[in-house]
Amino acid sequence: RSSQQGAGSGDGSPSSAAAETPSSEDFSLSLLDTNLPAEAETELRSFIAKRLTKGALFEGMGNVASVGLSIPEYKVGCYYCRFQQENLLEMATLESDINAPEYVVCFLGGSEKEDTFRLELDKYIQSLKINLDLEKKNLETYVNPYLRSWFENAICPIQRVVQLFQDKLAFLLHAALSYTPVEVKNADERTEKDISRFLAAASLQGLVQEGTMTSLCIAMTEEQHKSMIVDCSGPQPRLHNAGTNRFCEDWMHAFVNGAEGGNPFLFRQILENFKLKAIQDINNLKRFIRQAEMNHYALFKCYMFLKNCGSGDVLLKIVKVEHAEMPEARNVVTVLEEFMRE
Repeated sequence: RSSQQGAGSGDGSPSSAAAETPSSEDFSLSLLDTNLPAEAETELRSFIAKRLTKGALFEGMGNVASVGLSIPEYKVGCYYCRFQQENLLEMATLESDINAPEYVVCFLGGSEKEDTFRLELDKYIQSLKINLDLEKKNLETYVNPYLRSWFENAICPIQRVVQLFQDKLAFLLHAALSYTPVEVKNADERTEKDISRFLAAASLQGLVQEGTMTSLCIAMTEEQHKSMIVDCSGPQPRLHNAGTNRFCEDWMHAFVNGAEGGNPFLFRQILENFKLKAIQDINNLKRFIRQAEMNHYALFKCYMFLKNCGSGDVLLKIVKVEHAEMPEARNVVTVLEEFMRE
């Protein structure tokens, strides 16, 4: 048995543990940091040990599960991730006899809704991997505070951006949807990071073809209005070169109305629904365009769809880039552009 250190979390911070051989029972878990009561920490440790024994934790990939803890006496959502320190991982690869310690970080929240933030939490752990140094000095000054601020830093940025922009959020949604570059000026570091994370979360990256995204980014950068400027020198951001449409205005109201409850998981769900609707509209338009290559009535349906969907300006740019190499579809898009201009 190898006794090694690990890291972990309570509600709003960390609790952790480590394993030498995740696929077998030949490991032990030792506590590095937690803010859970002792009884609940033991139950969480038991839960993690079972997962490790089954070999169910892959390095660097987080999981979310519901865990029953006696305190606060109901099931909580638990994000947990196994990882090794970055530099030790490289050494272990070079010299296979080096037994590098491994860690499991657990973040606990009120429900399994952490799953909607799994990618953000994976990135959060990635940063910890790079900076982790188990010397006591570093542990107290960096690692422990970093673990305890997970909720504030990884979950709350979308909520903070909604509260900051209010009814101007439509312009930010439009920039994310249309791949318009955004420059943030006179903002503190946290606000700048929050806006950047919001734009990344709201964009269709990974949902539309990669080539389309690259071409759109180039096209938007070359357009006359260039970047949208967000000036944060006042109490509310001032925007320059900003655009919006009815689709983004409608979704802005959904965010602002949701702000009353102040639930960060709700904002993330609204954002996912916003992207889902945008993708549905893109797919519908592409289907109409295929039909319009042979049918003039379908061309009229394309035009009516673009007029009524609320985001015709953005959708037309996306399909124009995607159909650039298809002569017949490109002709349909050109006619639609003329109709929309008129």
